[in-house]
Amino acid sequence: MSESESKPAAPLDGIAVIEIGSSVAGPYAGQVLADLGAIENPNGGDDARHWVPPKWGDSSAVFETLNRNKYSAALDLKSPEGQSKARALIAESDIVIQNMRPGLVDRCGLGAEALRAANPRLIYCNLGAFGSVGPLRKSTGYDPLVQAFSGIMSVTGEAGRPPVRVGPSIIDMGSGLWCIIGILAALARRQQTGEGVTIDTSLFETGIAWMNIPLATSLASGLEGGRSGSETPMLAPYRAYKASDRYIVIAAGNDNLFRRFCEAVGRPEWLADERFKSNALRVANRIPLNALLDDLIANDTEQHWTDKLTAVGVPCAPLQTTAEVVAHPQTVALGMLTSVCGGTMNLVGSPLRFDGIRPQIHRQAPALGADTDRAMDLIAARRRWEDL
Repeated sequence: MSESESKPAAPLDGIAVIEIGSSVAGPYAGQVLADLGAIENPNGGDDARHWVPPKWGDSSAVFETLNRNKYSAALDLKSPEGQSKARALIAESDIVIQNMRPGLVDRCGLGAEALRAANPRLIYCNLGAFGSVGPLRKSTGYDPLVQAFSGIMSVTGEAGRPPVRVGPSIIDMGSGLWCIIGILAALARRQQTGEGVTIDTSLFETGIAWMNIPLATSLASGLEGGRSGSETPMLAPYRAYKASDRYIVIAAGNDNLFRRFCEAVGRPEWLADERFKSNALRVANRIPLNALLDDLIANDTEQHWTDKLTAVGVPCAPLQTTAEVVAHPQTVALGMLTSVCGGTMNLVGSPLRFDGIRPQIHRQAPALGADTDRAMDLIAARRRWEDL
C-alpha cells in the first residue's frame, strides 16, 4: 500500500489504495491513482512481469510502466493467513480496485460486501470482463476479445481486409479510466455522506461506450457502419493520404476548411464542382474526391503539404513512428517522459498537470513482495499521520 514518500502537494495525498489485480486494466487504474498499494500472488506475481521481450531489469517493460509508484505485498490469498493480512490492510484503506477472475475475491473473503461491512467508508471498485449480471457474467475476457465482441473491430481497419485490433490496449486502459472516474466521484460523495460505495464496470461496458458514435449512427440509419480505414465516415476529406515520402492525415472537416484547402493546394475549381459543394455531398462522393486528393498529395512531400496547409489553418499531421513521437520538440517541451532508475528507464508520465506541475514518478515498479513486511508498518504510519 502506498503513501507519498516525500509528501508532495498531490491531489490524492493521504488516500490509501489497495489494488488486487493483474495484467493491464486493474494496474493501469492503480497507476493513474499514483498513491497505491498492490497485492501480488507470491508464486510468480502478476503475469505482466513476464510479458517479454522487451525487458527492463528483471521485469517486462509493460510491467514497469504500469506499476511505478507502487508497493508490492505478495500474499497467498488462498490461505487464511494471506486473507487475514489482506483484510488488515484493507480495513485501514480508502479504496480497493480488483480485476480478478469472477468470484475469486468472494471465495477469499475479500468481496465488496464483506469488506464494506468492516469498513463502511471503503470505496470498492470491481473491474470485470463482461459485467456483474447477464449470461456472460462469469466469463473471463481480454482486450482483443472485447475489441471483437463489442464491435470495435467491425469498424476498425479497411473494408475487405482481415479484422484489425486497435494498437494500444484501449479496452484495458479505458476500463481503468472508468474506474478512476467512478472512484473520484465516490470520494466526492463520501465527503458529503461519510459512506463508501461499490463501483462496477467491465471491459465489455467500456467497449460499448467506445462504440457510442458508431452504434448511434447504425441505430439511426439501420445500416452497419463498416470499416473505413483512417477515414471518418461522416466527414470528407478526413483521412490519411500518401505523400511522396510518407503519410499525412488531412482533416478538412467543414466547408470553410475545404475552401481553404482547395485554395492552398491550387485547386479552386474543386469548389465549383457540384459533387463537393457541401460536406454531405463530399461524403456521398468521397471515392472520386479521395482519388483526386491521392493523385495530388503523391506529387510532393509530407513537409511540403504540412507547410502549405498549416499556413492557412487546415488541420493536418504526419504519421509519426514511436521514435519520432519521443524525439519531437512538443513531446520534449511537455516533459511527458521521465527518466527513472538512474536513467535506464524512460516512462511516459501522467497527461495531467496541476498548477503547471506534472505528477512525479518517484518509484520504479517494485520487486515481487518487496514491501510485504513493510505494508503493515505503512498502515500504522498512516494511522499516526491521520492522528496528527
